[in-house]
Amino acid sequence: MEQTQFCKCTVIGAGSWGTTLAHLLADKGHQTTLWAYEADLVQRMQAHHENDLYLPGHKLASELRFTAKLDEAVAGAEMVLLVCPSQVMRKVLGELAPLLQPETLLVSAAKGIENDSLMMMSEVIEDLLPTSLRKKVGFLSGPSFAREVAQKIPTAVVAAAEDFRVAEEIQQIFTTDYFRVYTHDDIIGVELGGAMKNVIALAAGVSDGLGFGYNSRAALITRGLAEMTRLGIAMGGAAPTFAGLSGMGDLVLTCTGDLSRNRSVGIELGKGKTLAEIMAGMQMVAEGVKTTLSAYQLAQKLQVDAPIIEQMYLILYQDKDPRQAVGDLMLRGLRPESV
Repeated sequence: MEQTQFCKCTVIGAGSWGTTLAHLLADKGHQTTLWAYEADLVQRMQAHHENDLYLPGHKLASELRFTAKLDEAVAGAEMVLLVCPSQVMRKVLGELAPLLQPETLLVSAAKGIENDSLMMMSEVIEDLLPTSLRKKVGFLSGPSFAREVAQKIPTAVVAAAEDFRVAEEIQQIFTTDYFRVYTHDDIIGVELGGAMKNVIALAAGVSDGLGFGYNSRAALITRGLAEMTRLGIAMGGAAPTFAGLSGMGDLVLTCTGDLSRNRSVGIELGKGKTLAEIMAGMQMVAEGVKTTLSAYQLAQKLQVDAPIIEQMYLILYQDKDPRQAVGDLMLRGLRPESV
């Protein structure tokens, strides 16, 4: 690995993933500031160097700085990492854009599709940023539970950018002996894989909650990957991308891992709880819930066959019985297996 040139980094969003990546950067030697919306959380992190709300029990790097002031967070930043929920990306970026410099590297680690506009995060960024601020934009995705990365468990992710040199710069900034970053130039494929896997993970959770077995989960993962790939190709992504870290890799992790928030929501749905009951008891965001609405509408708009996405939409937004949804999936018209 080439020797890292240390830089001044800002992480926007102090959820579990933002906090973990900020800790990683600071621990590696980058001068890093973590911005959180909640001023009281910032005060507690400053006092105890722990995010007791989203990453409890993990001591953060002593060099990591914290602030609730956006202008203070990005002052002089050479790299700004966006790790806010996808549905608030437009609001946060709108406030952030006037503070950015043309030479600032902007990286998005958000996974989702904006409701209403049906835009990927790359499209939201392009929509909001002037041309002068779009020269150095990249995206970080892949199979990575925050808590495992915080514990320095070996993890591999992918950095995508239109300019390959930007992807390589992200690779150099983030790579450690436990966090390996690959590069890619298929932004749409990498982004869509990271967003869509959450929807399929909800379905896998529903299957588990209903008491079905490994056979059912394997079918959902495999056919879910086919749906992701079809939609990705229709949007201009490349099919091989979905066989990689941001596609199959993230899909397997989120559909099988006990740390998956989306799978956990699906399990509770399968057990008979309502979405309102489940969400009321959650501290952190399950991106797949809102992404399901966008994914369903996007598939309809592009005329892409996506039966698993459709059934998850009906469960979440039309109160369809999960067991009936599974029955309808199994009794669809017979066809050859194909992507």
